[in-house]
Amino acid sequence: MKNFVFGYARVSTDAQNLDRQLDALERYGVDKIYNEKMTGTKRNRPELEKLLERMTEGDTVVIESLSRLGRSTKDLIDLMDIFQEKGIHLVSLKESIDTSTSTGTLLFTLMSAIAQFERDVIADRTKEGLKAARARGHCGGRPKVNDEQMKQAVKLYRTKAYTAKEIEKLTEVKKSTLYRYLKR
Repeated sequence: MKNFVFGYARVSTDAQNLDRQLDALERYGVDKIYNEKMTGTKRNRPELEKLLERMTEGDTVVIESLSRLGRSTKDLIDLMDIFQEKGIHLVSLKESIDTSTSTGTLLFTLMSAIAQFERDVIADRTKEGLKAARARGHCGGRPKVNDEQMKQAVKLYRTKAYTAKEIEKLTEVKKSTLYRYLKR
């Protein structure tokens, strides 16, 4: 029985393009490619689910990079556990990982841990920056608009004598806030 080589490609938004990943997978010589435009943070990825159902022992999954398969170390390791249970190999082209070898399995685990560490450090720095800004009196988020400002902005808007930009300068009510209020 022939073992299959499957490709999996993913981008996070409809605006992003899959071409680079698809080209790399085709150059590798995959038999079939599953692709989707969906954030990697969602566990429910229909094409990945189809791929997982289709795979059998001895098959290989090829990805352009680990970040295309999952967004967290836990997610990647959970998927790797599924692959190992089914006897599936994983090849990541960018990281030069091939889990059909013991070195490839070790590299996969290390790269996943380093990627998660990097995301955690960025999150920690962001939290520290927000804390420091709050200590200096910056509260973050959208500026608060009081009822009087909003009433004045709406009144000016309805006169049709002012542009949204002029209303913003006069009342300090952002255009987007004004339009959002008017939609209600």
